[in-house]
Parts: sequence; structure tokens; C-alpha cells
Amino acid sequence: MLFLQQLRGELRKLFARPRTWMGYGAFILMEAVILFVYKLDALKRINKGIMDRNGLDFSTYYSSLSVTFAIMLFSMFLLGSIYFALVSGDIVAKEDEDGNLRLVFARPISRLRLLLVKYTAVSLYTFSFVFFVGITGYAMAVAAIGWEGGLFVMVPKMKVFAAYPHWAEGAGRLSMAAVGIGISMITLSSMAFMFSCFRIKPSAATIITLTILFVDMILREFPIFEPYESYFITWRMSAWLFLMEQHISWPKIIESYAFLTGLNFTFFTIGWLSFQTRDFKT
Repeated sequence: MLFLQQLRGELRKLFARPRTWMGYGAFILMEAVILFVYKLDALKRINKGIMDRNGLDFSTYYSSLSVTFAIMLFSMFLLGSIYFALVSGDIVAKEDEDGNLRLVFARPISRLRLLLVKYTAVSLYTFSFVFFVGITGYAMAVAAIGWEGGLFVMVPKMKVFAAYPHWAEGAGRLSMAAVGIGISMITLSSMAFMFSCFRIKPSAATIITLTILFVDMILREFPIFEPYESYFITWRMSAWLFLMEQHISWPKIIESYAFLTGLNFTFFTIGWLSFQTRDFKT
């Protein structure tokens, strides 16, 4: 009960900061832009050509579910990573910068417990944010296109191709994808959280996290590294796309998320060890 009370207080502090809410507004704007682009005749012709070549009915798969998947695919990784890194890199380093940690440690609480509360708050924020994007994106797509239709998925880079003609099955797969994205993005938040535990500025924690992420993503694009793509963090984080396959390969998904879970534990442990040795009294 005490842990939950502390977590509630941490979440209250987290959502009291303006930068926590910046991501919500940015994603609503991005969803509107993507939806506008999908309504353009030129893009409709391109999508129709792709579906016709694969023997699919354009009127069935040009739907709110397909548009929602596109929103989550194109915006979550690039735009979402910025705000996840911003919030997670801020949660410890900002309190240190403001001098609040000295007041916190005046109470009988261990450093490990403090970090566990903050890490749980960051993870909940990350996971819930993904569902916010999915729900608002789908609501806007329904308002513009209507709720009927199936789900069309094609991501050549990850070798994923699937089509679900029935709304219920498509919505189920999209919900599974949201859960997968939420788990994947916790790894990014864990990395930023680790750097936030170091003796650095909040902005530095955010920048270092994004730099590592984007360098990982850029190197992965080089053909020479293609045989080793499974060793890249961004490839493992993209494992949620395998949940969209017609026949889900659970061993492949479990392997990727086991890899990410190990990274999360490692990031938290390194951050905790660094935080444990710091002096906040002088």
C-alpha cells in the first residue's frame, strides 16, 4: 500500500510537468497530418495499386484500421521516442538539478525504492501513451473514413505482410500491436532512465538516449550489417510487427521480448548502481 501511495504521488508529479503533456498535443497534430495525407487522391492511387497487385479489394482495406496502423507505424517510433526520452531522462536528473532529492532523502526511504517508484511511473506513462495514440488515431480515422473495413499490413523491411478482411479480427490484431509497442518502447524509456540516474543534466540524458537510438537505426540500414540485424536494439523493438503476421511465430516474438527485458534490467541496474554511489549531502 505504501508503494502504491508513493507511486500515485510520483505520477502526480510527473503529469504536473508541462513537458509530459507536450507529447499528447504533438501526436494529435501528427495524427491529423497523416490522416490528411491518406485522404489525398495520389496516395489513394498508390495504395490501390499495391492492393490490386496483391489481389485485395481497395474498398475493404482502405479503412480506419489500416490508417490507424499507419499512424502507429510511422509516428510512434520516431516522434514517440523523443517524448519518451524527454520524460524518462527528466524524472531523476531534473529533481537532482532542482535540489529536491536532498529533501526526499530526509525521509526514511532507500535509494532503490525511490528508483523503483520512478521507474514504474515512467513505464506506466510509456505504456499508457501508446494506447492514447492508438485510441485517438482510430477515433479520428473513424470520423473521417468510417468504422467499417478490414486491416491491411505491409512492412517490407520486417518482411511482414497480412490482410484481415473482418473488422473484429483486424481490431484484435491492432490491439495486440499496441501492447507490443508499449512493451518495446519501455526499453527506450529504460535507457533514458539509466542516463537520468547519472550526474548529468536532464537534456543531456535525453540527447544521449536519442543519439544511441538513431545511430543504431542508421547502422541497421547498411547492407553490410543485414546478417547481424537481430543484434540491433531497434530491430528487437520492432518485434511488435510480428504480432501482425497471419500466422504468429511466438518463439520469435518471445525471443525478442526476452532480449528487451534483459536490456531493461541491465539499464535499471546500471542506473541504480550509479545513483547508489552519488553524494547528495554536499
